[in-house]
Amino acid sequence: MGTLYIIGTPIGNLADITFRAVETLKTVDLILAEDTRVTKRLLEEYAIAKPVIRFDEYAAEPAYDAVLNTLRRGASVAVVTDAGTPGIADPGWKLTRFVRNKLPETPIVSVPGPSSVTAALSLSGIPAGSFTFLGYPPQKKGRATFFRDITTMTVRPIVLFESPHRIGKTLAELGNAIGEEREVFVGRELTKMHEEAWTGTLLAAKEHFTGPRGRGEFVLVLP
Repeated sequence: MGTLYIIGTPIGNLADITFRAVETLKTVDLILAEDTRVTKRLLEEYAIAKPVIRFDEYAAEPAYDAVLNTLRRGASVAVVTDAGTPGIADPGWKLTRFVRNKLPETPIVSVPGPSSVTAALSLSGIPAGSFTFLGYPPQKKGRATFFRDITTMTVRPIVLFESPHRIGKTLAELGNAIGEEREVFVGRELTKMHEEAWTGTLLAAKEHFTGPRGRGEFVLVLP
């Protein structure tokens, strides 16, 4: 029986990959990637030559069955996402659950790596003995409820992700829900060339993250 490895990869800076992740990727027989183009850049950086196939949220049932057959043959399989750890605000959990249910004797091993959640919390200066992670706000259905529910959450800080296409809208909706003068920490492009760690009010954030500063991937921390 083969082994399924869930491997965390850098959230930006390729040098952040762990020694264990590199060695594991060198030894597996197959790599499942959310986006093969992104993963191949990482593999080229570390001279890793392994078969890579796309396996994302749109993967159909035959793709899942093919993974089972690969594991049954005794081959090892690695799952990686574009950045961070599969299954965290990412559909990688579907394959893990599928393999656990269909082939329960399969060893499933976590190879931890960088996390934008903990990176943002460590930069924020906000106490984080416990916190609530919400991932990405819904794009349409349930969006109003999402922001309204934040007002009643007691486990803080609250951490959420946002993309460049919706950061302005999200900051505005947060301001409407909990008040524009509420503090927020914003981590933009963490570990990347244009990394920014910013603290201020939601109103100031909405004004600040426009134009070039509105581009990139965002992590928001609400005290």
